[in-house]
Amino acid sequence: MSDEAQRLKQARDEFVAQWGAMGSQWGINRTMAQIHALLMTAVEPIGTDDVMAELEISRGNAHTNLKELVTWGLVRVVVKKGERREFFEAEKDVWKIFTIVTRERKKREIEPALAVLSRCSEGSRGMKSAEGQAFHSQMQQLEEFVGFASKVADRVGSMKHGFAVQLAAKLLG
Repeated sequence: MSDEAQRLKQARDEFVAQWGAMGSQWGINRTMAQIHALLMTAVEPIGTDDVMAELEISRGNAHTNLKELVTWGLVRVVVKKGERREFFEAEKDVWKIFTIVTRERKKREIEPALAVLSRCSEGSRGMKSAEGQAFHSQMQQLEEFVGFASKVADRVGSMKHGFAVQLAAKLLG
């Protein structure tokens, strides 16, 4: 292996490991994030056997996580002419990755949280005790804030990348 190939492998391995560690921060398991990183940095689509070998994981683990990545929309199945097995490629556009992860996290985390806050707010409406009124007020405030944050995330996620970056620069500048 050439020096450049060795350096590339080391850098890629480091990225895959770090992306895997970050995965839990955006709602997916380590292996799923590592597979995503591996596919994201691959020049050509990769088959399940290559994913298994590269990450030293079982076929079942690779298959389950690849299927979930396809469900999220972060990975696509690629059919190669003359091949019976499936190959996979990741979405490489960083803005699209961001919007997909945001959408999936909203579906899995924000919407259920909003539903609980709404039920708690509704269930405590009209309570007479100071404790009940304080609880209701807190639930209302949380519901309003989480709802607002969700709408902001939706709006940002629907923007074109360049416009979103310009807007962020104005807000942060």
